[in-house]
Amino acid sequence: MSENPKKEKFKKLLNYIQDNFPLHPRPFQILSKKFKLSEKEIIDYLKQLKEKNIIRHFGATINSHKLKYTTCLCATSIPENKIDIAYKIAELPEITHAYLREHKLNFWFTIISKSEEDLLNIIQSLEKTYSLKIKAFPATKKFKVKAVFKL
Repeated sequence: MSENPKKEKFKKLLNYIQDNFPLHPRPFQILSKKFKLSEKEIIDYLKQLKEKNIIRHFGATINSHKLKYTTCLCATSIPENKIDIAYKIAELPEITHAYLREHKLNFWFTIISKSEEDLLNIIQSLEKTYSLKIKAFPATKKFKVKAVFKL
């Protein structure tokens, strides 16, 4: 028995937009024609996936390297009874990735900033605000792995 035709369209849509999202004033109109779904159906479907935390982020990813931004992997130890600090840090606009780990350094995150000076200021501010000692591992070479998840 074959899958539900609408479900199959949405699956193809999700595969497509990960790598080919239209750069157009009405991107969902373009997608609606391609997948024979209404703009509203597409937008509502994506909103539902976001609300269910199936999609964490929907938006452009800027090439920070081309903008001459600085990227730094950071790690710190957060006491178990203060793990909420990790969630506060992860919400900051300069934080692009954040992970809790089972390790002495139990919180790892990536900072992106306009300059080395801004990076140091962000780290110092986090250390002072949350009484942390942050280890910084600045990027020396960029490796970009394209993350496309075929459904």
